[in-house]
Amino acid sequence: MARAKQLRSVKTRERLLGCAREIVSDSGFADLRVEQVVTAGGVAKGTFFAHFSDKDALMDILIGERVDALLDDLDAVGGFRSIAHVVESIMPLLSFLSSERYVFDIFLRLSGALAVEKVGAIAKAICRYDRILVQKLRGGPFRQDISAELQSEGIQAFSVSSVALSLCTEHGDKTLRDRLAIQLQAWLSPEQMPDRDM
Repeated sequence: MARAKQLRSVKTRERLLGCAREIVSDSGFADLRVEQVVTAGGVAKGTFFAHFSDKDALMDILIGERVDALLDDLDAVGGFRSIAHVVESIMPLLSFLSSERYVFDIFLRLSGALAVEKVGAIAKAICRYDRILVQKLRGGPFRQDISAELQSEGIQAFSVSSVALSLCTEHGDKTLRDRLAIQLQAWLSPEQMPDRDM
């Protein structure tokens, strides 16, 4: 009896996730409402909250899934050969993160675990992203005075900065890609930076 109840619970959760994926596919992340998910899933609102603590918990899963799929593509890329190669390789992820201000907001808010036992999909994806970057940076043609781990941290910090500035109306002078390329050039190959201020 308990096993049947557990199986029904798993199926309900998957149905709710499937409904949420469809809504996001049609309307985007910011427009998703819990009411839409429970209506589409044919369950009571209380059932939703039995599976997800709140809308952010659902978004953690949905956004984490997208990030993970993009990381699968990044993982398939060979070692980084140049700044342009780094930028080109991580642009699909950054394009997704900048696709909706809401996505970027959730990504930032849920990027760190609030409690060790509550590490969510986004936080796990960020750890994976770091491992992939480190692997692709090792032995690369970049500065040798810092570790691949520190290089990865810089790439992640400049990526967040570039996405944030791309979403700011007062910083429309450069594209996300161009801004990131300049920052990564300064971080990974400072000796190759032109003398003039960019």
